[in-house]
Formats: sequence, C-alpha cells, structure tokens
Amino acid sequence: MMIGVSNDNEGLCPVVGSEPPDAHGQAAMLLVESLIHSLIDRSVLNVTQAIDVVTVAMDVKAEIAAGLGDSDDTRDTSLALLSSIRMSLNTDSAA
Repeated sequence: MMIGVSNDNEGLCPVVGSEPPDAHGQAAMLLVESLIHSLIDRSVLNVTQAIDVVTVAMDVKAEIAAGLGDSDDTRDTSLALLSSIRMSLNTDSAA
C-alpha cells in the first residue's frame, strides 16, 4: 500500500494566487530544454531545427489555449517560457 501517492493530476494546473510554482512543470521544462541542447550537442538536431520545434510548440499552444480553458495569463506565461527557450537556442546559433 502506497500512502500519500496519487496518480491524479490535481495540482498540476497553474493556479493564480499565492500558490508556489508547479514543481512538476518546472522540472519538465528544464528536462526538455536540457534534452534539446543535448540533441544539438550530439548533432541529432541542428540549432535551426531545434528552434523550429519550439516555434511549432508555441504556435500549437496559442491555437489550443482557449480549448483547454486556459486564461490569457496562463497562455501568455506558457508562451513566455517557450520563448525563453527559443531565445536560449538563438544564443547557441550565434556562438
């Protein structure tokens, strides 16, 4: 018997207010960004391809946000996070 473990995703949705940032989401974003940089380092993707992947994710988020019931703030926060990853990749392309 596992006590204190839940498989529901309650608490994963962003909440406006005094709630702390979502640790699951932060870890996922860090993992994905690290994975993208690793794929570039191993020449699986080039920087342009990686930027394209992030751009597509931003486009999809913008298109489906309303259908997911996201507030404008939630949509904009998600897009800002993806944009920061894209800017990080742009810095790699300049190096």
